[in-house]
Amino acid sequence: MSTVYVVEDEKDLANLVQRYLANDGYQTKVFYNGEDALTAINDNVDLWILDIMLPGNVNGYDLLRRIREVKPNASIIYTSARDQDIDRVLGLELGSDDYVAKPYSLRELMLRVRNVLSRKKTSSEELTKVGPYIVNLDSRNITYNGSPIILTSKEFDLLSILMKNPGQAFSREQIVDSIWGEEYFGSDRVVDDLMRRLRQKMPKLRVETVYGFGYRLI
Repeated sequence: MSTVYVVEDEKDLANLVQRYLANDGYQTKVFYNGEDALTAINDNVDLWILDIMLPGNVNGYDLLRRIREVKPNASIIYTSARDQDIDRVLGLELGSDDYVAKPYSLRELMLRVRNVLSRKKTSSEELTKVGPYIVNLDSRNITYNGSPIILTSKEFDLLSILMKNPGQAFSREQIVDSIWGEEYFGSDRVVDDLMRRLRQKMPKLRVETVYGFGYRLI
C-alpha cells in the first residue's frame, strides 16, 4: 500500500483529497500547515501533495527543498492557485514530479497520483554503464566515480527512456506521453526544462538535441 501525505491549508479540500485517496487504497495523512508537515519528512512516504501557498513561516517551496534533502527519492506533486509559469518552473527546478494548477478536478489529481506512483515501480535489477556513470535501474541510483548523483523521479524517467534506446531520437511529445502521461495538457516545452536539469546533474552524458524535434542519447 502506497503512502500519500497531503499538505493543504484549505481544510475542506484537504479532507476531500484524503477521502479520495483512501477510496483508491492509499494510506494517507493530512497537514494544514508547513510547520506540522516538517515534523513528518523523515517518514517513509511514497508521494507528497504540497500546496505552495501555506500559512505561517514554511511554504510549499520550503517543504519541497527539505523533502528533497532528506528523502531524495520521494515523489512530489505540488499545487498552486497561481497558474503562472514561474510557479511551474520553480517547482520543477526544485525537484517536483508534477504540477497541478488550482482549481483542479479530483479525478485529474487521482490520475496524476497514479501516474507518478506507477513510474516508481521497477521490475528487475539491472546495472548499466552510460559513459562514466553507473545506473541501477531497479533502485534508480546513479554513481559517478563512486559518488551518488541524485535525480528526481522525472529526471530519472527521462534518462531511462534515452538509455534504453541509444541512438533513437524521441520527440518532445513522445517524452511527455511517457513521463507525464497522455492526460497531461501543458506545453511540451516542459521537456526542455527537464533535460536542462538532467544535463546540469550529468554533464558528461552524451545527449544530442535534435532541433525542432527532441533528443537522443549518442
